[in-house]
Amino acid sequence: MTLRPILLALAVSAALAACDRAPSPDTTSTATPQATTVDAKAKAEQLNKLYAEYWEENLKLNPVLATFQGDPRYNAELPDYGSAQYRDESKRFTSDWLKKIEAIGPQGLDGQDLLSYEIFVDDAKEALESYQYPTWQLPVNQMDSLATLAVQFGSGTGAQPFKTVKDYDDWLKRAGRLPVLFDTDIANMRDGVTAGVVQPRALMVKVIPQLDALIKDKPEDTLFWGPVKSFPKDFSDADKQRLTDAYRKLIAEQLMPAYKKLRVFINDEYLPKTRDSVGLDKLPGGAAWYAFNAKQSTTTDLAPAQIHQIGLDEVARIHGEIKKVMEQVGFKGSMQDFFKFMQEDPRFNFKSEDALLKDYRALEAKINQKIPEQFSLIPKAPFEIRPVEPFRAKSAAGGQYYPPSDDGSRPGIFYVNTYDLPTRKTWDAEDLYLHEAIPGHHFQIALQIELKNLPAFRRWGGESAFSEGWGLYAESLGKPLGVYTDPYDYFGYLQNELWRAIRLVTDTGLHSKSWTREQVIQYMRDNSAESDTQATAEAERYIAWPGQALAYKIGELKIKELRAKAEKELGPKFDVREFHAEVLKDGAVPLAVLEAKIDRWIAAKKG
Repeated sequence: MTLRPILLALAVSAALAACDRAPSPDTTSTATPQATTVDAKAKAEQLNKLYAEYWEENLKLNPVLATFQGDPRYNAELPDYGSAQYRDESKRFTSDWLKKIEAIGPQGLDGQDLLSYEIFVDDAKEALESYQYPTWQLPVNQMDSLATLAVQFGSGTGAQPFKTVKDYDDWLKRAGRLPVLFDTDIANMRDGVTAGVVQPRALMVKVIPQLDALIKDKPEDTLFWGPVKSFPKDFSDADKQRLTDAYRKLIAEQLMPAYKKLRVFINDEYLPKTRDSVGLDKLPGGAAWYAFNAKQSTTTDLAPAQIHQIGLDEVARIHGEIKKVMEQVGFKGSMQDFFKFMQEDPRFNFKSEDALLKDYRALEAKINQKIPEQFSLIPKAPFEIRPVEPFRAKSAAGGQYYPPSDDGSRPGIFYVNTYDLPTRKTWDAEDLYLHEAIPGHHFQIALQIELKNLPAFRRWGGESAFSEGWGLYAESLGKPLGVYTDPYDYFGYLQNELWRAIRLVTDTGLHSKSWTREQVIQYMRDNSAESDTQATAEAERYIAWPGQALAYKIGELKIKELRAKAEKELGPKFDVREFHAEVLKDGAVPLAVLEAKIDRWIAAKKG
């Protein structure tokens, strides 16, 4: 999964969700073709200038987004994202920019210019539509919270830089704003209680131990002390002393009291008001809210019931493939017996955290040798593998990807979860690496960031159906990339493809068919080889992020469908490297846009 930190989600003023619409014909124009070409070029230049102005204003409004992309200008700023004032300002900002862009219109545009226009307009319209759903009343869960993201920023291991004295002073100013934002979160949760918009109890009980792990009596024992322990060598003794005193005061007098206040509120006041139900459809207006999330996540008009059936069909198909592996290895017993064997046989365990990390780093070298056979378009950004930080490992997914910064100072990072080591199976490593790292998220996201010729809102935007669909599609490339040579490792691929199919069933089950948390966990255990630990964490993730998990399988099915179509129509003219380049070269786009451009590519190749 790609990481979805709460501030980044709030910082992006429009979530990408577009459709491939043809521009309305201009029936009144009498211009010559040459004049029309000139006018279209001028219009495109005007729009690109506006997109650049929009992005600059967007970064001022969303300084955390600037930090994430490696722009340091606003590293000391932290708006009160959850406040009504900020929401109103953001809504006006989006509405005003939509009017500016629509006033120019799409007539005469083609290629990337038309694509950018359509994506911008649909981004803005969907962002405006999203304001009717009170997401701000649910600011904290076990997956997303300002409290956990702030630690990632302030520990010195995240997007916030700590290289210069100014960097350290910037964080002092930004972190000093955190108590205000925590108070806003508390006020919004109280409003949610009044409105009947509250989190499920099953999620919030997991938040308390997360906060307990972050709250310490001594500033030196907190993760916020990390930058002080790692001062750059060129800092003067005077700067070190001043910053040490300032950080100690910040942590002791502002941050820890704010964390304790949040913890007391959630434990004493909020938890008793949480709900036993888990589906988004159980909240006021929740059925429409979930349908919106599904549309946003998949970039399709598929209804939850349709998605549920696609999931059931895929589960049945992949079970058939797993039976073939069982026959290949000579396993005697039921599929459930095989799942149990894959979970419990000690041959599939890593001996240590170091052994796990060593295995993943060996995979990087092995797969990189075969990459040129499958890819001609490769990102320039560096890449690293790191373990998930202990404070968030218990609730984190098995792997997560952080994108690189724009300036190259921060690499793309594949975080591997080493918590509960016996549940991290050797047969899970190859497909997880392919998905989260190379050629999955690192290729797709890093390449997108490097598309300097595109407007910034496209370089830094995202389409879950495209990016997660690409990640799952990347898993299918294991054999040509030199892995899945062991049938048990190939089972790992099938298991994870199965897992994404199960997501279609369980996510829609939770949020549109009244499935319980326990029912979902049992379905996962009955139909896959996931451990209780992973099944529980995944079920609670789907509860926390309604609809997000739908993107993977829907996107993967579309990319596979388009590849099969290209192979069939092009025959010997089909080059997999060209196909992959065509898919990736424009960044993340809605699935309908992807299909249209692949159709054009096929037509051009056929000549």
